[in-house]
Amino acid sequence: MAATGEGSPASLPQRLDQPRRPPRNGYGVYVYPNSFFRYEGEWKEGKKHGQGFLVDRDGQEYRGSFHDNKRHGRGQMLFKNGDKYEGDWVQDRRQGHGVLRCADGSTYEGQWHSDVFSGLGSLAHYSGVIYHGLWINGHPVEQASRMVILGPELLEVAQGAPFTLHVQLQQQHGDLAKGESGRVLRISAGIRYVQLPAYSEVSFFKVDEDHQETPMQTPFGFQCISYPVSTPTLRGLEPEAAKETAGADLPLLEEDQVDTPSGLAARGRQSQCLGDHQRQVEQGYAEFRDLLLGPPPPGRQPFLFLHSPHKKDGSKPRGSLCPSGVMPTAQEPTGGSRPEETSAELAAEAYPGEYVIMIHDVTTPPFLGRPLPTAFKHLRVLAKGTGQRPRVPEEGTRAFSQRQAPWTHSRTPAP
Repeated sequence: MAATGEGSPASLPQRLDQPRRPPRNGYGVYVYPNSFFRYEGEWKEGKKHGQGFLVDRDGQEYRGSFHDNKRHGRGQMLFKNGDKYEGDWVQDRRQGHGVLRCADGSTYEGQWHSDVFSGLGSLAHYSGVIYHGLWINGHPVEQASRMVILGPELLEVAQGAPFTLHVQLQQQHGDLAKGESGRVLRISAGIRYVQLPAYSEVSFFKVDEDHQETPMQTPFGFQCISYPVSTPTLRGLEPEAAKETAGADLPLLEEDQVDTPSGLAARGRQSQCLGDHQRQVEQGYAEFRDLLLGPPPPGRQPFLFLHSPHKKDGSKPRGSLCPSGVMPTAQEPTGGSRPEETSAELAAEAYPGEYVIMIHDVTTPPFLGRPLPTAFKHLRVLAKGTGQRPRVPEEGTRAFSQRQAPWTHSRTPAP
């Protein structure tokens, strides 16, 4: 760590002060002129050896043990970027066990080798995410690489019935990433999107021109557009009660956990107020309880029956999207009898058909700079009391022109 003079001869004094010769043994101070470099501490045979305090040419400070002119043993280092390290050193490198407190608020505690995280360690990221597990060359080995919504490939639920989703963070080879906690996940929903010609008999609802949106691609071979999904927080809890409910699921901290990286991060998460439709991962797992698809949003007018322009007068309309025995909201029930469910009840529920559930990693900032890919689940809503599966329109009805108004469609029960 010897320093040399810098600058042109014209910029230097006529005479340079020679540095003080370091003592061969014992305690002494060594300061190099025109430089931050300074050492105060113990010497042995002219080399830094024992306990000492060093300020290098970058202004970084080290206080701890030296051996043969190098940082070696236990020591503390303040880096020029504001990071602080306390732990073991071997030949001027961090090696052994140590704690790094970064200027951005992240904290790592665990094993080091050759100046990088290596071995078993815990990182409490400033986003609130905690990773506890194996590190190799500064990279987490058991980090999550994807999210998976558990359950059957096609999830079927009855119309108006709530459902629960279980989400896992998985490693590259499919193992549960149980060493990760704290990621924030958000749920959203979509409805299958199909543009149908104006003469089609079957459609789910029509989208007003002012409310059109770009369809999203799904891994199921079709596109979808957004659709509302509600959670218990949105279905009646007051804001304060919702906050209390959100905090009720967080684990209590033991006194001996407060000063650990995991304890510090968990304490930070307790004060974090999650938004609607959001859940936090605990040991690679998250749960969305009692989800419910709502009615079609404004600007998307439901059509329970669409008449073909070629249909003969008096013939029975086809393509009913409502449950058996329920007529369209714009028509009176046949035979003077009222349907089993009122129009208001129907309007408060999602219609039978095909939907998509999406889970997004919205951790802010992204953990280690990369959010997990969105997870999808194919959802089918079945009509009440029918036990019938929605049917798919014939492929011929999917042809469309760019000039025609877009229609959204979800597979519907056979009449």
